[in-house]
Amino acid sequence: MNKKKRKLKVKRIIALIIVIILIIIGIILLFKKDNKIKEKLMINLVNEDISSAKEYANDNDLKLNITYEYSDEVVKDKVISQNVKENTKLEEISTIDIVVSLGKLNKEQLKEDKINELGTVPIMMYHGIREKRTTDTGTVGGNVDKDGYTRTPEAFREDLEFYYEKGYRMIRLEDYVNGKIDVAYGYSPIIITFDDGNANNIKVTGLDSNGNIIIDENSAVGILEAFKKKHPDMNVTATFFVNGGIFEQPEYNEKILKWLIENGYDVGNHTENHLDIKTSSKEQVQKEIAYVYDELEKIIPGKYINIIALPFGSPYNKTHSNFEYVLNTTYNNKTYKTKAALRVGWEAEESPFSKNFDPTFLKRCRAYDNNGKDFDIEMNFRILENKKYISDGNINTIVIPEDKEDLLKNTDKKVITY
Repeated sequence: MNKKKRKLKVKRIIALIIVIILIIIGIILLFKKDNKIKEKLMINLVNEDISSAKEYANDNDLKLNITYEYSDEVVKDKVISQNVKENTKLEEISTIDIVVSLGKLNKEQLKEDKINELGTVPIMMYHGIREKRTTDTGTVGGNVDKDGYTRTPEAFREDLEFYYEKGYRMIRLEDYVNGKIDVAYGYSPIIITFDDGNANNIKVTGLDSNGNIIIDENSAVGILEAFKKKHPDMNVTATFFVNGGIFEQPEYNEKILKWLIENGYDVGNHTENHLDIKTSSKEQVQKEIAYVYDELEKIIPGKYINIIALPFGSPYNKTHSNFEYVLNTTYNNKTYKTKAALRVGWEAEESPFSKNFDPTFLKRCRAYDNNGKDFDIEMNFRILENKKYISDGNINTIVIPEDKEDLLKNTDKKVITY
């Protein structure tokens, strides 16, 4: 090959290399451009409707935290502000905090709607649900036993519908104790509790093909879950206080506890053997309370609530020498602190924002029928009509009538009076 041909070949090779390099650069640039187009950036949600904000968060797998404020400038249900700056890469965040407007503060409207967050709150006390027809119990109404500690499935369903129609919405017992009442405007909080860990609280009939528990539709949880589907705005939840046998289904107890926690229910302490604390030694009191906490710690560590339902409501006053061991329990070199104790008592409790609120000795309403007497369901809700807690829909503010201001305990929340 002569010199001229060699030079031509070299030039062609160089040209080919240049073309290949340019192609590679072009591909890289296109890839970067394409990635930039596909890159998701935070949008500005301010002045968007709350439903749009929820949809945006859902579409982008983001957790949305919402707080509410009254605003003279931004109309009701529109976003006032957001904590994530516009054009922030969504891959860098997992949560968005937004503030949503409650609209203009209208004190006349608050008065007309009787908003009162110092009103009383019913903690309903149930024990069991037994499969009988209400007409076949031989007792008053839906009571299976004469004392009304056990209800028929029919009666329990009717109770839930009654609460709903009366404008009550469920909240967690622990949230109530902590002063976190998240209930929509104009509605009232209610708390559901079950004592004794009876099998009929959440009766398991077997396991499905995936090993998940199958819950009897006529057990308490079966009824609650059906009610949850029918009324999603009820925020269905309940707290179950168990003894040493948990839910009396040894082969399923572990699965039951985990299922309850995963599905929005809570579990608390009712002593190992339903102990009468008033007549027991301080050593026995601590042993029985610690036993249940130990068992719950083994199965659902850190996920149960440190709240006790006092068996028999005993002791009946906080001055009893054993009461201190209810709140501070030490056994086998372990110490458990209990933040609240529930009585068997008869009527609705104080607002958690009241000076008279004492979480360590809370009254409950016995969920039973007695022809409107002796603090049965009918009587309690008749009393509540003029005394109940009615929410302003904002967990960050406390709205009360002016004449009740002296009953309000010290709080970090914004207080609005009318």
